[in-house]
Amino acid sequence: MNTALPQRLAASPDLYVQKIDLVREAALVVQLGQAAYRDASFLDDRILTAGVKGGWAPLDEIVQAGRHVADPRPLHYIFHTGHVGSTLVSRLLDESGCVLSLREPLPLRTLAEAWDVRELPESLLSPVRFAELEGTLTQLWRRGYASTRVVVVKATSSACRLAPSLLGKDPNARAVYLNVAAEPYLATLLAGANSAIDLRGHGPIRIRRLAALLGPDTPALHTLSPGQLAAMSWLAETANQVETVEQFAERVLAIDFDEFLADVAEGMGRIVRQLGVPVENRYLEHIPRSPVLARYSKSPDFEYSPDLRRQLLEQARQMHAEEIRRGLGWLEALGASHPRVAAVLHRSKLC
Repeated sequence: MNTALPQRLAASPDLYVQKIDLVREAALVVQLGQAAYRDASFLDDRILTAGVKGGWAPLDEIVQAGRHVADPRPLHYIFHTGHVGSTLVSRLLDESGCVLSLREPLPLRTLAEAWDVRELPESLLSPVRFAELEGTLTQLWRRGYASTRVVVVKATSSACRLAPSLLGKDPNARAVYLNVAAEPYLATLLAGANSAIDLRGHGPIRIRRLAALLGPDTPALHTLSPGQLAAMSWLAETANQVETVEQFAERVLAIDFDEFLADVAEGMGRIVRQLGVPVENRYLEHIPRSPVLARYSKSPDFEYSPDLRRQLLEQARQMHAEEIRRGLGWLEALGASHPRVAAVLHRSKLC
C-alpha cells in the first residue's frame, strides 16, 4: 500500500477493508472486483485465496478514507437469528442487478466484540474511538459501482447484537430481520453435521447476552443438553431481534423464513420495498424460477431447495425428537418463571 491509499480506498469498493486488528491498530486491505463480491458467500478469511492481493495499513489511514467517500449509496442491513435463509435473501437481492451485497464482513464481528467490552477496563477502544471506527466502516460500506443503487450488508448472526447501534447511528438505514419459530430452529441446528461445534462455540457469547434476561438464574453452559443449547441459542438471538424490532419499528421488517419460502415472490416484494431497492415487476416474476433457489446459498456448488430443506427438517425431527422436546420444555419453563422471557416468547410469535 502507498501514501495514496486513503484516496484510493475512498474512491472505489475495489479496495476492501477485510480485517481490522485492534491490537496493532491496523487494517488488512485487499483488492476485490464486482464479480468477487457477488461470488463471495462470506467476506471473511475464506476470500483470502492465493490470487488475492493486499496489505496492512495503519487504522488512521482507514479512518481518513472514510471521511472522503465520494457518492455514498444508501446502506441497509439483513439481520437474522442464524440458519434462517439470510444468505439466500442476499443472493436473491443480487439478482436485481442494482444491489451491492456485502455478506458477513469480518470487521463487523470485530466491532461486535469491541461493543461487548466497551465499558470494561479491558476495552482497547474509548467510546469516541469506537464510534469513529463504526462510522468509518459503515461509510466505506456505502461505496458502490456504477450499477449500485443500494448496498446491503448481511451481518453474521453473532454480530446482530450490534443492530441497535448501527440503526441508531444512521436514521436513514433500514433492515430486514429474518427469523423462524423455536421448533424449526432447534431441528435445523440439531440436524447440522457440525451442530455440536456450532452450539458450543457460540454458546459462551450467547449465554452472556442471555444473562441480561435471566440474571442469577442463568444456567451454566455445561449443564445444558444439546437441545437446550439450541433453545438457548434461539432465545438469545430472538431476544435481540425482538428488542431491535420494537426499538426501530418503522425501520425494521421482521420476516419469518418459513412464511417467506411459502411465497418467495411476495416475500422478496416486501424486502425490496423495505430496503428501497428499485426493481421492475419482471424481477419479482422471475424470482420463483431463480436458480439461486435450487442451490445451497453458502456454497452454491451444492444443490439445496426448499423441498430438500423440508425433508431434512422432517428427518431431524425424527432423529432428535427427544432433544427438541427438551429444548422446547426448557423455553416453556423459563417463560413461566421469567416475565421478560415470556415477553420474548410472546412477541416472537407476532413478528
